[in-house]
Amino acid sequence: MAEQSAEQASVAQAMAIRLWNSRWLLVAGVIGILVAFAFAGISAYVLVPALLLLLAAALLPATGLRHSGENATAIEAIGLQRLSGEYLAAAVADPLIIFDRSAAIVHANAAAFAAFGGIAPGLSLPLKFRAPEMQTLLDSVLSGTIASDVVDYTEKLPVERAYRVSASSVGHGTDLYVLVFKDQSETRRIDRMRADFIANASHELRTPLASIAGFIETLRGPARNDPAAREQFLQIMQNQTGRMARLIDDLLSLSRLEMKPYLKPGTEVDLRQTVDSVIDSLAPLAHENSVVIERDFAKGPLNVPGDRDELFQVFENLLENACKYGQSGGRVVVSIAHADDGSEPGIDVTIRDFGPGIPEEHIPRITERFYRIDVETSRTQKGTGLGLSIVKHILTRHNARLTIKSEVGKGAAFSVHLPTHG
Repeated sequence: MAEQSAEQASVAQAMAIRLWNSRWLLVAGVIGILVAFAFAGISAYVLVPALLLLLAAALLPATGLRHSGENATAIEAIGLQRLSGEYLAAAVADPLIIFDRSAAIVHANAAAFAAFGGIAPGLSLPLKFRAPEMQTLLDSVLSGTIASDVVDYTEKLPVERAYRVSASSVGHGTDLYVLVFKDQSETRRIDRMRADFIANASHELRTPLASIAGFIETLRGPARNDPAAREQFLQIMQNQTGRMARLIDDLLSLSRLEMKPYLKPGTEVDLRQTVDSVIDSLAPLAHENSVVIERDFAKGPLNVPGDRDELFQVFENLLENACKYGQSGGRVVVSIAHADDGSEPGIDVTIRDFGPGIPEEHIPRITERFYRIDVETSRTQKGTGLGLSIVKHILTRHNARLTIKSEVGKGAAFSVHLPTHG
């Protein structure tokens, strides 16, 4: 009864507000009807219904609004009922697990099944996630000491993945809890790469700097009046400063490439002319290393979309490496051919040496920054450890790919596949 009386009072209040808001409209309507009655000779039987209709018109929107509000509330309630926990969990991209007070799984979304596998309703979470940090997280949330908590957790198998795991209760008095796993693997990989890069760059610069500092100290001391020693030390210092200059140039090249990941469309490169220019520019190096460079170019036009200077740098790096590290083979073959492997139309440029080759375990990593198969040999050949990394970045910008084939004792072949359409 009390609820009914309250509802009636609310309706009456809404009607009064509506009448008040429409007071000037009602006054104008009443005056109009009275004028029509007085001057148009309307019957008194028409006057009263007309006034009642005017009053009803003023009150009708209020009732309509109330019903409209009730309908909107009902529609909203139906929509919320349809958004069950399963639907909401499925909409979350990260692995999500709902569990009860006994730490048993109630529901897991598709991302959780894909990430962890072997989980099903009823499975005990402490048995699934045995890491101490996960046990502590579950205990703290289930004990009610804290409403939510976050820990770092690493899943070892099938591949190592790092997660930031958050646990919290679902609502109040539901006795349900939720675990959300935020994948941090890529972020941590990038952080490790950044730290390794800084450490390697610092080491590569520190070594020649320490050498130069030592020779300066020697020239100021024991070798001050020794012309032969002074000339020898100055030559070494010049070589070390040249090495640092090459390293800085390569670092700047990498930085520029990372700042412009997209290639400007509309430019074409003549690979025949570009590779010929690279071979001519490295002829003195080939002669110095007693290497003969042979050409094997396909006939006809050999044009691809790209940046001529960047592709020149790619082939210069590859041919320079072949002359330096494959010099024991005595020759290097540079070939250009149309791709005929059934893949996308393109042109393959292959630089093959006949030197000692590359052990198979090194091939997947030789395009990493500062990665060297033999540190001493690389430094002797004035390598910075960044050349192949620069090659990889440039080819990525050109939607191209690098293939490396090698057999120990039989040399190595570096093939660049460039698409003929941008």
